[in-house]
Amino acid sequence: MYRKCLLIWRVAKGDDVPHIEGIDLPTGSLNTVICNHVLEHVCDSRALKEICRVLSDTGRLVASVPIVEGWEHTYENENIAAPAERELHFGQSDHVRYYGRDFRDRVLEAGFSNIEEVTAEGPNVAAYGLLRGEKIFICGK
Repeated sequence: MYRKCLLIWRVAKGDDVPHIEGIDLPTGSLNTVICNHVLEHVCDSRALKEICRVLSDTGRLVASVPIVEGWEHTYENENIAAPAERELHFGQSDHVRYYGRDFRDRVLEAGFSNIEEVTAEGPNVAAYGLLRGEKIFICGK
């Protein structure tokens, strides 16, 4: 069965995203994967490699993550496990990281070869329900 698009999102706070690190689809079977604020909840290196695997050669990943452009490196610490501590450190009780500018490097290391970026500004913020300055990453193989 050939699928054109897969949308990955968090259904509710605390829910697992069981398949993003092992997507049960054939290699190269998707044209588009939309991953909206999920990678900060999971092992992003495994998830990104798996997304890259299931995309066709011309496929695209459309991703958004919490990112602080002023930070050179992603902030993560596996010793921070309590929900209250995670909320304090990562902005939400079920996050395991807050991305810095090196998010792009993580995407490229997973097998993607190019990244386009769209920044939410002006009327698009209200029209599409985005946060001001939020980045949308469009990643190709």
